[in-house]
Amino acid sequence: MEKILNLITAEMKKAFARCGYEESYAKVVLSNRPDLCEYQCNGAMAAAKAYKKKPIDIAGQVVESLRAARDEGGAAMFSEVQAVMPGFINLRLAGGFLAGYLNGMQREGKLGLEEPGHGETIIVDYGGANVAKPLHVGHLRSAVIGESIKRMGNFLGYHMVGDVHLGDWGLQMGLIIEELRSRKPELPYFDEGYQGEYPSEPPFTIGELEEIYPAASIKAKGDEAFKERAQTATFKLQNGYGPYIAIWRHIMAVSLADLKKNYDSLDVHFDLWKGESDAQPYIPWLIEDLQQKGLAYESQGALVVDVARDSDAKEFPPCIIRKSDGAALYATSDLGTILEREKLYAPAKYIYITDKRQELHFTQVFRVAKKAGYVKEDTPMVHIGFGTMNGKDGKPFKTRDGGTMRLECLIGDINEAVYGRIRENRTMPDEEAAQTAKTVGLAALKYGDLSNQAAKDYIFDLERFSSFEGNTGPYILYTIVRIKSILAKCKEASGQAKEARILAAEGGTEKGLMLELSKYNDALLNAFAEAAPHKVCQYVYDLANAFNGFYRDNKILAQEDKALQASWIRLITLTKDVLATCIHVLGFEAPDQM
Repeated sequence: MEKILNLITAEMKKAFARCGYEESYAKVVLSNRPDLCEYQCNGAMAAAKAYKKKPIDIAGQVVESLRAARDEGGAAMFSEVQAVMPGFINLRLAGGFLAGYLNGMQREGKLGLEEPGHGETIIVDYGGANVAKPLHVGHLRSAVIGESIKRMGNFLGYHMVGDVHLGDWGLQMGLIIEELRSRKPELPYFDEGYQGEYPSEPPFTIGELEEIYPAASIKAKGDEAFKERAQTATFKLQNGYGPYIAIWRHIMAVSLADLKKNYDSLDVHFDLWKGESDAQPYIPWLIEDLQQKGLAYESQGALVVDVARDSDAKEFPPCIIRKSDGAALYATSDLGTILEREKLYAPAKYIYITDKRQELHFTQVFRVAKKAGYVKEDTPMVHIGFGTMNGKDGKPFKTRDGGTMRLECLIGDINEAVYGRIRENRTMPDEEAAQTAKTVGLAALKYGDLSNQAAKDYIFDLERFSSFEGNTGPYILYTIVRIKSILAKCKEASGQAKEARILAAEGGTEKGLMLELSKYNDALLNAFAEAAPHKVCQYVYDLANAFNGFYRDNKILAQEDKALQASWIRLITLTKDVLATCIHVLGFEAPDQM
C-alpha cells in the first residue's frame, strides 16, 4: 500500500496544480500541533516569493480548490481544510477515508507495508566479539542494534546478510598460545619433534580459556620477553604454522559454542560466523594491488594510502595498510573482508555497527575501498557509531566491585527484576512466571537500549527499564497482552467481527488510535532508511498510548451496538498486529499473559 502521507501529498499536488502553482510546493507533513490539525502543508509560504503573492492568498486559493473538488471525490479524504495566517494549510482526515485505509491494511500482506528491497543484498557487520573472551555489556549495543536493522531490512524485502565478524586473528591468539605453553608445556603442540595427529579434544574448557587470556594479557604488560614470544607466536600462526593452527582451531570451537549460546539468549542470530582470519588469503594480493595502482606508498617504514579529499572540513590522516614491522592492521583485515564480500555477495550496500570511536577507521577503510575500485563509487557504505551504556553515575556500566559485567549476568539481573514484578502483580505458577520473565526481561533490555538514538550515550536504569509503566519494553508488552485478553474475553464477538469492517470515527481517542495505525508504513520505512531503530520504538510507544487512551474511553466488552463493537474489535486486532510486527523487527516478542 502507498504511504498515507504520499496519498495526502498527491491530493495536495492536484490542488496546487489546479491553482496554477508548481506541484513541488505541495509537501505535506505531520502537524506538530495536533490540537489544531492532523497534517499541515506550508508550501504557500515558499511559493509566495516565487509567485510574488501573499502566502495567505495562495493558501486560500488551494483550500478553495480542495473544497470545490469535494464533490468529485478527490478531496473526500479531508473532513476539514483551512488556510491560517500567515499561510499555513491545516488538514484533518475524513473518518471514512481513514477507516478505508485501515481496512486496506488488514487485507494486505504485512499489513500493507511497502517492500522496497526487491531482494537487494545488504551486508550488516555487527557483533564484533573477540574469541576466547566472554561477551560483556560493551557487546550489547552492537548486537541489538545490528539485529534490529537486519530484521527491518528483511521485512522490507532486502536480502540482509548479518556477519558477526569475530576478532580471531590478532595478538590475543599469540598470548593464549604462550600462556598455554607455560601452563602445559607437555602438550604435543609445543614438541617440535612431534609427528602424529593433534588431539581432537581441546586442551581447555571455556572457563579455563576465559581465564587464560586475561592472565596472559596482564603478564605481557610487565614481561617484555613474554610479550615478544606472544608476538612471534602470532606471526607463526598467521603464516600457517601447523601446531598453532591446531590450537587456534580448538580456541575457535570452544569460543564459538559459548558465543552462540550467549547470542541466542539475546535472540540475536548471524548468517555468517566469519572473522578476521577469513580475510587473510586476500591480503597479499590486496597489498600488491594497492602498490601497483600507485595508491600505497612507503611513509616512515609503513605502507599507507592517502584518503584526504579537498572537500574535507577536517584532516584525515593516511590509512596504514602495513606497519613498519610488516604486520597487517585492522584496516588491512577490513579491506580483505570487503574483497571477500564483493566476491561472494556483491552487496548493494554495507552497514557497519561499532563503537562511535571507530568512525575515523571506517572512513579511511571505505575511502580506500572506493579509491581502489573494490567497491563501486555509488555503493553506500554506512558506519553506525553507537554511544556508551553508562551506569547511574554517568560512567561506563560496571559491576558493583568496578569490574566489567558479563552480558549473561546483566541479562540475569534484569530477568530477576522482572520476575519480582510479575510475582508482585499477578498470580502465576513459578515456572510460567520464570519463562514470562525471560520474555519480558529481553524486551526490557533491548527496548531500553534501542529506544535511545544509537549515537548517544545512555544511562542503564534497571528499575526504570523493567517498569510496566512509561516508555519501556514491559509497557509495550503489557499493552499487547491487554489486547489479547480483551479479544479472548469477547471470543464470540471476535468471530463475528472477522467479517466486519472498521467504521469511520470523526474524533476522540478512537480517531486518535486510527491515525497512529495509519502511520505504520511511514514509521518502518523511515526507520530503516535512517538505520534508526529508536524511531520504531517511538512509534510503538505512541501507538500503545493511543490504544490505552481508546480503551480507557470506550467500553468494548459492554458495547451494545454490535456493529460498533465489531468495528472496535477489528480496530484493536489491527493494533495488536501492528505492535507485534514492530516489536518483532526490534528483536523481541510478547507473551500471552503478564
